[in-house]
Amino acid sequence: MFSGSIPALATPFRDGALDERAFRRLIDWQIENGSAALVPCGTTGEASTLSNAEHHRVIEICIEQAAGRVPVIAGCGSNDTKNAALHMAFAKKAGAAAGLCVAPYYNRPSQAGLIAHFSWLAENCDLPMVLYNVPSRTVTDIEDETVVELVTRYPKRIVAIKDASGDLSRVADHRMGIGRDFCQLSGNDELWLPHAAAGGAGAISVTANVAPALCAEFHAAIAANELERARELNERLFPLHYAMFSDASPAPVKYALSRVHDWFSPDVRLPLCNASEASRAAVDEALEHAGLV
Repeated sequence: MFSGSIPALATPFRDGALDERAFRRLIDWQIENGSAALVPCGTTGEASTLSNAEHHRVIEICIEQAAGRVPVIAGCGSNDTKNAALHMAFAKKAGAAAGLCVAPYYNRPSQAGLIAHFSWLAENCDLPMVLYNVPSRTVTDIEDETVVELVTRYPKRIVAIKDASGDLSRVADHRMGIGRDFCQLSGNDELWLPHAAAGGAGAISVTANVAPALCAEFHAAIAANELERARELNERLFPLHYAMFSDASPAPVKYALSRVHDWFSPDVRLPLCNASEASRAAVDEALEHAGLV
């Protein structure tokens, strides 16, 4: 259903509030530079610090500004199943193509609990769902067998997965258990190339926030089986992938965006802090290596 370079959009703040003007400019820039879809209100979008009203406004702005040029996969995850359903209902009404639903965090549900959570959403929400597995943040891992069972039960509702487990063997496991047509998206920029080689369709990317054209070109090289070109671009982007996590994300990518665009503030919300001096140095060096500054 989805493929290519898909930025997990950072949410710009100014003086503590959502900077709508900067967000609209970011969306236009992303589309103009080849991003294949957009993800507002994910981890990089600091969804966990947004009120429900802000969360819905960010989704609304993204869909409105994209204006049908690319699909929007709205972040709809929550550790409260009913609140996730609230986000899904709003995203559906606003015109999202799908909802990105992370494994419930903090609660630490069992695999049976994960199946119950995602099954309830699939049965009570009519928006296609992209599973989001990021155990480094949620603690809970959506195991391969659980993914296969959910997609087998709800093939028209659960249409893709963003996998940020770091385990590349899962691409083959999912293909063998579900089929080759199931959309698998990398959630780790540094593993985008091997993930694609194993059968992935693209990436929901942090780096694409600041390097959308390069990331789009990188995916195009992969899709065209131009391995040498893909390797060259991968090496150009690789330091940036790691620099994006040189401090608590999304502080480094917001700093990077502020280097590339003077209209984008580097500010994050508490409990996060702006990128440290060491992180800023790592980002500066990576931006230079990629030829972005």
